[in-house]
Amino acid sequence: MKYCVQIVGVGGQGVLLASMVLGNAAMDAGYEVAMSEIHGMAQRGGSVLCTLRFGDDIISPLECDGGADLMLGFEPAETCRNITLCNKDSVIITNLGVVLPSMVAAGFDTYPEVDDIIESMKKVSDNIHTIDATALAMEAGKAVAANAVMIGAVAATPGFPLSKDLLREKLAENVPQKFLDLNLKAFDLGYEHAKSSHQ
Repeated sequence: MKYCVQIVGVGGQGVLLASMVLGNAAMDAGYEVAMSEIHGMAQRGGSVLCTLRFGDDIISPLECDGGADLMLGFEPAETCRNITLCNKDSVIITNLGVVLPSMVAAGFDTYPEVDDIIESMKKVSDNIHTIDATALAMEAGKAVAANAVMIGAVAATPGFPLSKDLLREKLAENVPQKFLDLNLKAFDLGYEHAKSSHQ
């Protein structure tokens, strides 16, 4: 078995933390794990891409276009921009919360309608699940916990090879103690939302 997760977003959204949680969970489950990350000006809202591959006989941390079993998109435009990493069978989970690029925020460009972004992605895969992770994180207490919401959503994905309990445990190990309750609540909200959408 080989499984590939592509995690995309912008700097400051917790993409690297999510990849660490999933990677550590995969190692604890006994899989071979390889991970790579590509980020530009991540601290200034630049694009971030993490590739996580786990399973048997994992040699390279990289995956070719169309090789993702799961894409976890923290921002809708970034999810769409990286859609070539997916195929018609890929599961795509995307946050609906928008992070405006600097040129849009400055008024020099416009951001596309989120509904149009989702429709565009459906040309590649119909297996797209949307979640307003930012709103759920706010419900948990702080918007910064949106990444925990997204990890919870992964835990509810049918066929995902890592258990909910293991992902929740690894999340707890990788966040500061003072934010533990916030992140676990956010994880649970993401899990319940995604679970209901798969029924």
